[in-house]
Amino acid sequence: MKHDSEQKHFQLPTEACWSHTWCQPVFQFLASEHSDGERFFNPIRPPEGRSRADLFKWLLKRKSNTWGVNREQEYEQFHKSSRSLPQARPNASLDDWQIWYVGHATVLIQIGPYNLLTDPVWAEYVSPRQGKGPRRVCPAGIALEELPTIDAVLLSHNHYDHMDIATLNWLHERFAMPIYTGLGNRYYLPEHLQVYELDWWQAALLGDLKLVYTPAQHGSGRGFRDQNCALWGGFSVLNGKDHCFFAGDTGYSPHFKAIQAKYGAPRIALLPIGAYEPRELMRYMHMNPEDAYQAHKDLHAKCSLAIHYRTFQLTDESREQPEEDLHKARSKSSKLMNPFICVREGKRLTV
Repeated sequence: MKHDSEQKHFQLPTEACWSHTWCQPVFQFLASEHSDGERFFNPIRPPEGRSRADLFKWLLKRKSNTWGVNREQEYEQFHKSSRSLPQARPNASLDDWQIWYVGHATVLIQIGPYNLLTDPVWAEYVSPRQGKGPRRVCPAGIALEELPTIDAVLLSHNHYDHMDIATLNWLHERFAMPIYTGLGNRYYLPEHLQVYELDWWQAALLGDLKLVYTPAQHGSGRGFRDQNCALWGGFSVLNGKDHCFFAGDTGYSPHFKAIQAKYGAPRIALLPIGAYEPRELMRYMHMNPEDAYQAHKDLHAKCSLAIHYRTFQLTDESREQPEEDLHKARSKSSKLMNPFICVREGKRLTV
Protein backbone atom coordinates (compact mmCIF):
# COMPACT_ATOMS: atom_id res chain seq x y z
CA MET A 1 0.00 0.00 0.00
CA LYS A 2 1.32 3.46 -0.88
CA HIS A 3 2.14 5.94 1.84
CA ASP A 4 -0.54 8.65 2.04
CA SER A 5 1.94 11.35 0.98
CA GLU A 6 2.64 9.42 -2.25
CA GLN A 7 -0.99 9.69 -3.24
CA LYS A 8 -0.84 13.47 -3.12
CA HIS A 9 1.02 15.97 -5.27
CA PHE A 10 3.70 17.85 -3.33
CA GLN A 11 5.33 18.56 -6.69
CA LEU A 12 4.45 18.23 -10.39
CA PRO A 13 6.54 17.46 -13.46
CA THR A 14 7.45 20.68 -15.22
CA GLU A 15 5.33 21.27 -18.32
CA ALA A 16 7.35 21.72 -21.52
CA CYS A 17 7.06 25.25 -22.92
CA TRP A 18 10.09 25.59 -25.20
CA SER A 19 8.20 28.01 -27.47
CA HIS A 20 8.47 30.61 -24.68
CA THR A 21 12.26 30.69 -25.02
CA TRP A 22 12.22 32.02 -28.61
CA CYS A 23 8.86 33.81 -28.88
CA GLN A 24 8.77 37.55 -29.50
CA PRO A 25 5.29 38.76 -28.56
CA VAL A 26 4.11 42.06 -29.96
CA PHE A 27 1.77 44.05 -27.74
CA GLN A 28 0.42 47.55 -28.13
CA PHE A 29 0.07 49.34 -24.81
CA LEU A 30 -0.62 52.97 -24.14
CA ALA A 31 2.59 54.80 -23.36
CA SER A 32 2.89 55.57 -19.66
CA GLU A 33 5.55 56.28 -17.05
CA HIS A 34 6.50 52.58 -17.20
CA SER A 35 5.88 51.69 -20.86
CA ASP A 36 7.10 53.03 -24.19
CA GLY A 37 4.15 51.38 -25.93
CA GLU A 38 6.00 48.11 -26.62
CA ARG A 39 8.07 47.27 -23.56
CA PHE A 40 7.84 48.08 -19.88
CA PHE A 41 10.52 49.61 -17.70
CA ASN A 42 10.99 50.61 -14.08
CA PRO A 43 10.71 54.31 -13.12
CA ILE A 44 14.21 54.10 -11.63
CA ARG A 45 16.58 53.02 -14.39
CA PRO A 46 19.25 50.34 -13.80
CA PRO A 47 22.64 51.60 -12.65
CA GLU A 48 25.37 51.98 -15.23
CA GLY A 49 27.76 49.08 -15.61
CA ARG A 50 25.20 46.29 -15.22
CA SER A 51 24.57 44.69 -18.62
CA ARG A 52 22.69 41.65 -19.87
CA ALA A 53 26.06 40.35 -21.11
CA ASP A 54 27.36 40.35 -17.51
CA LEU A 55 24.27 38.47 -16.40
CA PHE A 56 24.59 35.81 -19.11
CA LYS A 57 28.32 35.44 -18.38
CA TRP A 58 27.50 34.77 -14.73
CA LEU A 59 24.75 32.28 -15.70
CA LEU A 60 27.15 30.33 -17.90
CA LYS A 61 29.98 30.18 -15.35
CA ARG A 62 28.12 29.75 -12.06
CA LYS A 63 27.93 26.49 -10.14
CA SER A 64 24.21 25.95 -9.75
CA ASN A 65 24.19 23.11 -7.21
CA THR A 66 26.29 24.50 -4.37
CA TRP A 67 23.55 24.11 -1.74
CA GLY A 68 24.32 20.39 -1.64
CA VAL A 69 20.90 19.48 -0.23
CA ASN A 70 20.13 15.79 0.29
CA ARG A 71 16.72 15.85 -1.39
CA GLU A 72 15.69 12.35 -0.32
CA GLN A 73 16.44 13.17 3.29
CA GLU A 74 14.65 16.52 3.02
CA TYR A 75 11.51 14.89 1.60
CA GLU A 76 11.60 12.04 4.11
CA GLN A 77 11.88 14.41 7.06
CA PHE A 78 9.04 16.53 5.73
CA HIS A 79 6.68 13.57 5.33
CA LYS A 80 7.54 12.26 8.83
CA SER A 81 6.74 15.59 10.48
CA SER A 82 3.28 16.40 11.81
CA ARG A 83 1.35 18.98 9.82
CA SER A 84 -1.83 20.97 10.22
CA LEU A 85 -3.82 21.54 7.03
CA PRO A 86 -5.83 24.50 5.75
CA GLN A 87 -9.59 24.13 5.95
CA ALA A 88 -12.49 25.54 3.97
CA ARG A 89 -13.95 28.38 6.04
CA PRO A 90 -17.23 29.43 4.38
CA ASN A 91 -18.50 31.14 7.55
CA ALA A 92 -15.26 32.75 8.69
CA SER A 93 -15.30 36.44 9.57
CA LEU A 94 -13.48 38.78 7.18
CA ASP A 95 -11.37 39.74 10.18
CA ASP A 96 -10.12 36.13 10.51
CA TRP A 97 -6.85 35.81 8.55
CA GLN A 98 -4.61 32.80 8.17
CA ILE A 99 -1.44 32.80 6.07
CA TRP A 100 0.15 29.50 4.96
CA TYR A 101 3.69 29.42 3.58
CA VAL A 102 3.73 26.80 0.80
CA GLY A 103 7.26 27.53 -0.43
CA HIS A 104 9.31 30.00 -2.48
CA ALA A 105 6.81 32.74 -3.50
CA THR A 106 3.74 30.53 -3.09
CA VAL A 107 1.53 31.51 -0.16
CA LEU A 108 -2.07 30.57 0.64
CA ILE A 109 -3.85 33.66 1.96
CA GLN A 110 -7.10 32.98 3.82
CA ILE A 111 -9.08 36.15 4.48
CA GLY A 112 -12.39 35.13 6.01
CA PRO A 113 -13.99 32.69 3.53
CA TYR A 114 -11.68 33.72 0.65
CA ASN A 115 -8.68 31.62 -0.39
CA LEU A 116 -6.02 33.28 -2.57
CA LEU A 117 -2.80 31.73 -3.89
CA THR A 118 0.24 33.82 -4.78
CA ASP A 119 2.52 32.68 -7.63
CA PRO A 120 1.58 28.98 -7.34
CA VAL A 121 4.56 26.76 -8.23
CA TRP A 122 4.43 23.04 -7.48
CA ALA A 123 6.79 22.19 -10.40
CA GLU A 124 9.92 20.13 -9.78
CA TYR A 125 12.03 22.32 -12.10
CA VAL A 126 11.56 26.04 -12.74
CA SER A 127 12.51 26.08 -16.41
CA PRO A 128 11.04 25.40 -19.87
CA ARG A 129 11.26 21.62 -19.40
CA GLN A 130 11.44 18.77 -16.89
CA GLY A 131 14.98 17.86 -15.90
CA LYS A 132 16.55 21.25 -16.67
CA GLY A 133 17.15 24.38 -14.62
CA PRO A 134 16.86 24.95 -10.85
CA ARG A 135 15.37 21.92 -9.12
CA ARG A 136 13.09 21.91 -6.11
CA VAL A 137 15.04 20.80 -3.02
CA CYS A 138 12.05 20.43 -0.68
CA PRO A 139 8.41 19.54 -1.22
CA ALA A 140 5.68 22.14 -1.30
CA GLY A 141 4.41 22.58 2.25
CA ILE A 142 0.85 21.72 1.23
CA ALA A 143 -0.15 19.10 -1.36
CA LEU A 144 -2.35 20.35 -4.17
CA GLU A 145 -5.12 17.98 -3.01
CA GLU A 146 -4.95 19.54 0.48
CA LEU A 147 -5.88 23.02 -0.71
CA PRO A 148 -9.29 24.47 0.08
CA THR A 149 -11.30 25.83 -2.86
CA ILE A 150 -9.12 28.52 -4.44
CA ASP A 151 -11.04 31.71 -5.25
CA ALA A 152 -8.25 33.47 -7.17
CA VAL A 153 -4.59 33.31 -8.14
CA LEU A 154 -2.40 36.41 -7.78
CA LEU A 155 0.32 36.04 -10.43
CA SER A 156 3.08 38.63 -10.07
CA HIS A 157 5.03 38.09 -13.33
CA ASN A 158 6.16 35.53 -15.86
CA HIS A 159 9.58 34.25 -14.66
CA TYR A 160 9.62 30.45 -14.43
CA ASP A 161 9.85 30.37 -10.63
CA HIS A 162 6.61 32.39 -10.44
CA MET A 163 4.55 31.42 -13.52
CA ASP A 164 4.23 27.62 -13.60
CA ILE A 165 1.99 26.30 -16.38
CA ALA A 166 1.64 22.79 -14.92
CA THR A 167 0.38 24.11 -11.58
CA LEU A 168 -1.98 26.65 -13.15
CA ASN A 169 -3.51 23.93 -15.34
CA TRP A 170 -3.95 21.63 -12.31
CA LEU A 171 -5.61 24.38 -10.30
CA HIS A 172 -7.87 25.34 -13.22
CA GLU A 173 -9.09 21.76 -13.64
CA ARG A 174 -9.97 21.60 -9.94
CA PHE A 175 -11.20 25.14 -9.22
CA ALA A 176 -11.61 27.08 -12.53
CA MET A 177 -10.52 30.16 -10.57
CA PRO A 178 -9.66 33.57 -12.09
CA ILE A 179 -5.99 34.54 -12.44
CA TYR A 180 -5.06 38.19 -11.88
CA THR A 181 -1.76 39.37 -13.33
CA GLY A 182 0.06 42.18 -15.12
CA LEU A 183 -0.43 43.39 -18.68
CA GLY A 184 0.83 41.01 -21.37
CA ASN A 185 1.08 37.86 -19.25
CA ARG A 186 -2.03 36.26 -20.74
CA TYR A 187 0.04 35.62 -23.88
CA TYR A 188 2.06 32.90 -22.09
CA LEU A 189 -0.90 31.10 -20.52
CA PRO A 190 -3.16 28.43 -22.08
CA GLU A 191 -6.29 29.88 -23.65
CA HIS A 192 -8.67 27.94 -21.40
CA LEU A 193 -7.44 29.77 -18.29
CA GLN A 194 -9.50 32.72 -17.01
CA VAL A 195 -6.99 35.58 -16.97
CA TYR A 196 -7.49 39.24 -16.01
CA GLU A 197 -4.66 41.63 -16.82
CA LEU A 198 -4.01 44.79 -14.83
CA ASP A 199 -1.70 47.78 -15.07
CA TRP A 200 0.00 49.17 -11.96
CA TRP A 201 -2.54 50.67 -9.55
CA GLN A 202 -5.47 49.10 -11.42
CA ALA A 203 -7.97 47.19 -9.27
CA ALA A 204 -10.40 44.30 -9.62
CA LEU A 205 -13.18 43.27 -7.25
CA LEU A 206 -13.46 39.74 -5.86
CA GLY A 207 -16.56 39.65 -3.67
CA ASP A 208 -15.74 41.69 -0.55
CA LEU A 209 -12.09 42.07 -1.55
CA LYS A 210 -10.37 44.64 -3.73
CA LEU A 211 -7.27 43.37 -5.58
CA VAL A 212 -4.82 46.09 -6.64
CA TYR A 213 -1.84 45.35 -8.90
CA THR A 214 0.99 47.35 -7.39
CA PRO A 215 4.42 48.42 -8.72
CA ALA A 216 7.62 46.44 -8.24
CA GLN A 217 11.18 47.05 -9.42
CA HIS A 218 11.92 43.98 -11.47
CA GLY A 219 11.57 42.72 -15.05
CA SER A 220 10.01 39.94 -17.10
CA GLY A 221 10.77 37.42 -19.81
CA ARG A 222 10.76 33.67 -20.43
CA GLY A 223 13.22 33.67 -23.32
CA PHE A 224 15.79 35.61 -25.31
CA ARG A 225 13.48 37.92 -27.27
CA ASP A 226 10.66 38.83 -24.90
CA GLN A 227 12.49 40.80 -22.22
CA ASN A 228 10.11 43.21 -20.42
CA CYS A 229 7.30 42.70 -22.97
CA ALA A 230 4.90 41.83 -20.11
CA LEU A 231 4.43 43.73 -16.86
CA TRP A 232 5.61 42.67 -13.39
CA GLY A 233 4.27 43.76 -10.01
CA GLY A 234 2.82 42.79 -6.64
CA PHE A 235 -0.65 42.90 -5.08
CA SER A 236 -2.43 44.76 -2.34
CA VAL A 237 -5.52 42.87 -1.14
CA LEU A 238 -7.87 45.31 0.55
CA ASN A 239 -10.92 44.87 2.73
CA GLY A 240 -12.02 48.10 4.35
CA LYS A 241 -8.95 49.41 6.17
CA ASP A 242 -7.28 45.99 6.22
CA HIS A 243 -4.38 45.48 3.81
CA CYS A 244 -2.53 42.29 2.84
CA PHE A 245 0.53 43.01 0.67
CA PHE A 246 2.34 40.56 -1.61
CA ALA A 247 5.50 42.14 -3.03
CA GLY A 248 6.07 39.65 -5.86
CA ASP A 249 9.71 39.74 -6.94
CA THR A 250 11.43 43.10 -6.57
CA GLY A 251 14.48 45.17 -5.84
CA TYR A 252 14.29 47.86 -3.21
CA SER A 253 12.85 51.18 -4.39
CA PRO A 254 10.50 53.99 -3.25
CA HIS A 255 7.41 52.02 -4.36
CA PHE A 256 7.02 50.54 -0.85
CA LYS A 257 6.50 54.01 0.65
CA ALA A 258 4.06 54.83 -2.16
CA ILE A 259 2.01 51.70 -1.45
CA GLN A 260 1.92 52.47 2.27
CA ALA A 261 0.85 56.05 1.59
CA LYS A 262 -1.96 54.88 -0.68
CA TYR A 263 -3.33 51.87 1.21
CA GLY A 264 -1.99 52.12 4.75
CA ALA A 265 0.14 49.75 6.79
CA PRO A 266 -0.31 46.11 5.79
CA ARG A 267 -1.66 43.76 8.41
CA ILE A 268 0.84 41.38 6.81
CA ALA A 269 3.43 41.87 4.07
CA LEU A 270 4.93 38.98 2.09
CA LEU A 271 8.45 40.13 1.27
CA PRO A 272 11.18 38.33 -0.74
CA ILE A 273 14.54 37.87 1.00
CA GLY A 274 16.44 35.50 -1.34
CA ALA A 275 18.27 35.39 -4.70
CA TYR A 276 20.60 38.34 -4.03
CA GLU A 277 24.21 37.23 -4.72
CA PRO A 278 26.38 38.30 -6.50
CA ARG A 279 25.12 41.60 -5.13
CA GLU A 280 26.25 43.90 -7.95
CA LEU A 281 24.33 41.82 -10.50
CA MET A 282 21.24 41.22 -8.37
CA ARG A 283 20.85 44.46 -6.42
CA TYR A 284 18.51 46.14 -8.90
CA MET A 285 16.16 43.16 -9.35
CA HIS A 286 16.20 41.39 -5.96
CA MET A 287 16.23 42.65 -2.40
CA ASN A 288 18.65 41.18 0.08
CA PRO A 289 17.38 40.69 3.67
CA GLU A 290 18.60 44.15 4.72
CA ASP A 291 16.64 45.71 1.84
CA ALA A 292 13.60 43.62 2.72
CA TYR A 293 13.80 44.80 6.33
CA GLN A 294 13.89 48.39 5.10
CA ALA A 295 10.82 47.65 2.93
CA HIS A 296 9.12 46.22 6.05
CA LYS A 297 9.81 49.55 7.79
CA ASP A 298 8.75 51.64 4.78
CA LEU A 299 5.43 49.80 4.69
CA HIS A 300 4.97 50.12 8.48
CA ALA A 301 3.91 46.48 8.21
CA LYS A 302 2.36 45.11 11.38
CA CYS A 303 3.95 41.79 10.50
CA SER A 304 6.05 40.57 7.54
CA LEU A 305 6.65 37.04 6.31
CA ALA A 306 9.82 36.11 4.43
CA ILE A 307 9.33 34.45 1.04
CA HIS A 308 11.42 33.61 -2.07
CA TYR A 309 14.13 31.49 -0.47
CA ARG A 310 14.97 27.86 0.52
CA THR A 311 13.18 26.04 -2.34
CA PHE A 312 15.14 26.69 -5.55
CA GLN A 313 18.80 27.65 -5.82
CA LEU A 314 18.62 30.64 -8.16
CA THR A 315 21.76 32.57 -7.14
CA ASP A 316 25.01 32.24 -5.20
CA GLU A 317 24.14 32.74 -1.53
CA SER A 318 23.82 29.61 0.63
CA ARG A 319 20.43 28.21 1.51
CA GLU A 320 20.63 29.42 5.12
CA GLN A 321 22.15 32.83 4.33
CA PRO A 322 18.89 34.79 3.76
CA GLU A 323 17.50 33.81 7.15
CA GLU A 324 20.84 34.52 8.86
CA ASP A 325 21.16 37.91 7.15
CA LEU A 326 17.59 38.83 8.08
CA HIS A 327 18.37 38.00 11.72
CA LYS A 328 21.39 40.35 11.53
CA ALA A 329 19.26 43.14 10.02
CA ARG A 330 16.64 42.71 12.76
CA SER A 331 19.28 42.71 15.50
CA LYS A 332 20.50 46.15 14.40
CA SER A 333 17.01 47.61 14.79
CA SER A 334 14.85 48.52 17.77
CA LYS A 335 13.37 45.60 19.68
CA LEU A 336 10.05 47.46 19.44
CA MET A 337 9.93 46.97 15.65
CA ASN A 338 7.03 44.90 14.34
CA PRO A 339 7.95 41.25 13.64
CA PHE A 340 9.48 40.00 10.38
CA ILE A 341 9.13 36.22 10.51
CA CYS A 342 10.64 33.19 8.75
CA VAL A 343 8.61 29.97 8.87
CA ARG A 344 9.07 26.58 7.26
CA GLU A 345 7.03 25.22 4.36
CA GLY A 346 3.51 24.21 5.36
CA LYS A 347 3.41 26.36 8.50
CA ARG A 348 0.64 28.81 9.29
CA LEU A 349 0.52 32.33 10.69
CA THR A 350 -2.62 33.74 12.25
CA VAL A 351 -2.43 37.53 11.91
